[in-house]
Amino acid sequence: MTEVKIPPLYDKKETCPLCQTAFTTKKIRTRFIKLEHTDTDFCPTYKDETISPLLYFVKVCPSCGYSYTDHFSPYFAEGTKETLLQSVSAKWVPQNFGEERTIPKAIQTYKLALYCASLKKERAIVIANLLLRLTWLYRKINNGEEEKRFMMLALDYLNAAYADANYGNSNLTEIHVLYLIGEYHKRLGHYEEAISTFAKVVDMKNRVLDTKIINFAREQWYATRNAMKQA
Repeated sequence: MTEVKIPPLYDKKETCPLCQTAFTTKKIRTRFIKLEHTDTDFCPTYKDETISPLLYFVKVCPSCGYSYTDHFSPYFAEGTKETLLQSVSAKWVPQNFGEERTIPKAIQTYKLALYCASLKKERAIVIANLLLRLTWLYRKINNGEEEKRFMMLALDYLNAAYADANYGNSNLTEIHVLYLIGEYHKRLGHYEEAISTFAKVVDMKNRVLDTKIINFAREQWYATRNAMKQA
């Protein structure tokens, strides 16, 4: 009897929140996701980078171009639907992002989602999540200039998200956001800001259960101090 080989990708049915068109987008079966390690800003590296959830985080409606993630609010503020239809859908050339994606193809989907999130007036944490992942994708293709550009944008929105204290259904909590602010200050050479931020994270040790992040922050506090001495 021939064994049926199950592919890593499968089609997930979606209904566009903007135009109500039914379409499919690719998802990865959990059993195929093999994490090797994560960078200090949580950027994941997988055993097979072609089977990366990062590539399929954004859903793109092939009919109207509306691009979104599970973190987007289902609610459209007054006037935002009309703005999206005029600024995105009216200019959209129908195309299908529901097949296997490369990193450059995935980057396109993130930029589409960023544009839609901006027009839709999504929360800062939603936009920060997109910018964070764009930073990671550019790192993976060794484009340091674009990685730095999106890191700076991510830092701005992480600060805004921390000020808002509205993390919704994102995968980032207050302590994660504060830690990432410190990490990106460090990576951008803003050592004093990084040291101050990591210290705030460590000071949260008595009111959070995530000791792993506390330890990360403590390690990065020491690493940043050493980097500042050598600068």
